[in-house]
Amino acid sequence: MSGSALWRQIRRRGLTTLAVMGMSKNTGKTVALNHLLACAAHDGVAIGLTSIGRDGEERDQVFDIPKPPVRVWPGSIVATARDTLARACVRWKLLAASGVGSPMGEIVLVQVLEHGTMEVAGASRAADQQSIIGQLRQCACALIVLDGALGRSQHASPAVAEGVILATGAAVGGGIGNILRKTRERLAMLEIAQADAQTARRCRPVFAQGGVGVWDRAGQLVAHLDVATVNAAAALRAFADRAPAMIALSGAVGKRLWPTLRQFLADNPGLTLVVADGTKLFIEHADLRHFQQHGGRVLAERCIAIVGITVNPCAPHGGDVVAADLLDAARRAFPEHQVSDVMREHELIASGVSL
Repeated sequence: MSGSALWRQIRRRGLTTLAVMGMSKNTGKTVALNHLLACAAHDGVAIGLTSIGRDGEERDQVFDIPKPPVRVWPGSIVATARDTLARACVRWKLLAASGVGSPMGEIVLVQVLEHGTMEVAGASRAADQQSIIGQLRQCACALIVLDGALGRSQHASPAVAEGVILATGAAVGGGIGNILRKTRERLAMLEIAQADAQTARRCRPVFAQGGVGVWDRAGQLVAHLDVATVNAAAALRAFADRAPAMIALSGAVGKRLWPTLRQFLADNPGLTLVVADGTKLFIEHADLRHFQQHGGRVLAERCIAIVGITVNPCAPHGGDVVAADLLDAARRAFPEHQVSDVMREHELIASGVSL
């Protein structure tokens, strides 16, 4: 497994936290996760594993189809809800209770004693995730892997994970061209450029304390509003006559706020928006593209590092594509990223082929 190009990329970067997220259901996220866990076991890397949702259950909770189980290895430390342990097909040793609750019971830390499968359900709130990561670090985990969930991406924030693996594939639908288009759009949202040092310095108090910041064209702070960004439209409109040149938004930026931001751009050409990172944008790619095409800038306090992209040619409800064609097309489409079909790599490595 140590011959995996994707695994080598992770090791080369020296990451200590890694998020695995999927474009949609059934794009191969769990398969990619299992590939990384197997590579780590082969190379003797101490792994910590947790999830922001639930993974490893026998059947998909949305589509009621069989799911690949999460395969864990001896020595790994898993942070999971206590209720999941009754269904673990592996021996484990309880290390500690985390003090973090969940709908499936308190999150506990267990050491895996043998190779097997288990369900993993972790903390959903960002602050709780940070607490769990800290506790896994205290267990001497060299790499902490964070498994994502449908519709959630906060674990991919650079405030949580140093790098991200994005799983895409035929389940996105529409053939190879559409798979690549939608993946490109997701990457454009996640990989918005990092703010320059001066801009980041001005915005730092807003991101440290929360709320919304407004600056004029002279770079002077007009207002630091103690308001949740999702409900900030009315508060922002009160400053429409102050010719804002930059707005910093510490939290989620969604569709309710976006029309106000578009109007601000129309009235103030060259408006800059600064968000915490790309996971905070809950808008369509078309919204982002329109804003940028009309002269606006969207920057991140901290940019997201996409470590690699995995592709899955299979779709459970039909629409499979040719594996080699998808992999070749994705590598041409995203030359700046390590693109892998981990199932194909596993088969090649098992047969003695060096990648």
